[in-house]
Amino acid sequence: MKLIVGLGNPGKQYDQTRHNIGFEVIDGLASQFSIPLNQSKFKGLYGVGFYKGEKVLLLKPLTYMNLSGESIRAVMDYYQIELEDLLVIYDDLDLPVGKIRLRQKGSPGGHNGIKSTVAHLGTQQFNRIRIGIDRPHPGMNIPDYVLGRFRSEEQVLTQDAVKKSVGACEAWLEKPFLQVMNEYNQ
Repeated sequence: MKLIVGLGNPGKQYDQTRHNIGFEVIDGLASQFSIPLNQSKFKGLYGVGFYKGEKVLLLKPLTYMNLSGESIRAVMDYYQIELEDLLVIYDDLDLPVGKIRLRQKGSPGGHNGIKSTVAHLGTQQFNRIRIGIDRPHPGMNIPDYVLGRFRSEEQVLTQDAVKKSVGACEAWLEKPFLQVMNEYNQ
């Protein structure tokens, strides 16, 4: 079984914010794979289905960003999912808006959702897709920025990044992650 997790915050007030782009990818995958996100357990909203014979679990942790690892760990323990079968999708301040970057390991880089995930998994070695949201203008604080919505001129770029991320997830269900990294990290 493969576990694909999108990080974000629960609640309407956070819909379409920079910090919730991981949730948007999970919504795109749920639609593409016809996997309804209709189960609530493990401090998250999830759905289980199949893609070309591969069992897939899509997860949106509902713990708020800073505690995302709690939900991920609970799902992995319950379903006995190995680290190499986990893929985490989240926003990244260090990439330009709309750019995606796939990695197999790395530090949290100040991202609280990834800090929590690393703490609960006990390792930085897990597959991830980082989606660029860029840095705020000087003087703007980071929490306000990441909880803000994309400007209209950024929306086309973010929609494209979500589509690319959905495509990368789909490719990962058929190929080794390293091969998918080489294809998508252009």
